Amino acid sequence: MTRGIRRRIFLKVAGGILAWPAAALAQQAKAIPRIGVLFIANPEPFKSAFLEGLRRRGYVEGQSIHVEFRSADGNPDLLPKLAAEFIQAKVDIIVATQTPAVQAAKNATTEIPIVMQAGDPVGTGLVASLARPGGNITGMSSTTAELGGKTLEFLRELRPATTRVAVLANAADPFTKPFLAQLQSAGKVLRIEISPFVVHGPGEFKSAFTAIAKLRADAVIVQPSLPRKAALELVMQHRLPSLSPTAAFVNEGGLLSYSAKLEDQYRGVADYVDKILKGAKPADLPIQQATTFELAVNLKTARAIGVTIPKSILARADRVIE
Repeated sequence: MTRGIRRRIFLKVAGGILAWPAAALAQQAKAIPRIGVLFIANPEPFKSAFLEGLRRRGYVEGQSIHVEFRSADGNPDLLPKLAAEFIQAKVDIIVATQTPAVQAAKNATTEIPIVMQAGDPVGTGLVASLARPGGNITGMSSTTAELGGKTLEFLRELRPATTRVAVLANAADPFTKPFLAQLQSAGKVLRIEISPFVVHGPGEFKSAFTAIAKLRADAVIVQPSLPRKAALELVMQHRLPSLSPTAAFVNEGGLLSYSAKLEDQYRGVADYVDKILKGAKPADLPIQQATTFELAVNLKTARAIGVTIPKSILARADRVIE
């Protein structure tokens, strides 16, 4: 073998060795999918269950998948900007929880797949149908609007003399219309007057609760997409029994909730992400409705406002906070 041939072989091998790491790194960087997760408020209840769901499917954060979380901190006006940031970052999938966040993502893109967790996606116009969602949106439906009637039934059991219930509703949430409609319908059956107080945010909570007090409402139902902490501070000041169709409400000090088991929903969102990353199209993935529900009661809150929880409710409660 001549010196020239040896030199050419060396340069070819060396060039391949030097080129391999850069090419491999570029391929690896391209292969790691990026998921943008959009919230209207506190992301913590969602994070752990969603990331657990991804781990169950073999994903390792920072190695085989990258997840970015963005929250509007209870201000729905920030959601379009946060959704636009995900578009600019060219994420592979947008995950959005609760209707305002899903709507913001839908308005921002018709191309990037969106996996949602929200109530009544058909009634709010997010998708065409549960079986054939069409477009770029699929995911989990918590059927929260349908739970309004059950929430009122528990309230009647809790306080049989209940005749008037105030509802603190979110003006910025498309879900408000079906949410109130379900409550009004159930109220007629149970002979409970439903009085909606539609607010644009925490800045209007104080005046709303002043009006609720003048109304002498027997209880207040708080829509899940509203900032819970600010609402619950006023609930405790007015010593009102408070209910909401989301378990997080009771965790933070609400009296009672009957809702879809959200941990199951959040892990279900991870299932959809996995399917889409493996090539499925959102339009072909039917939306799953909640199949497991839980009743939660906060006894600490009950004692603070002077309410006795009937044994019939405690016996059926899935979670009791002491």
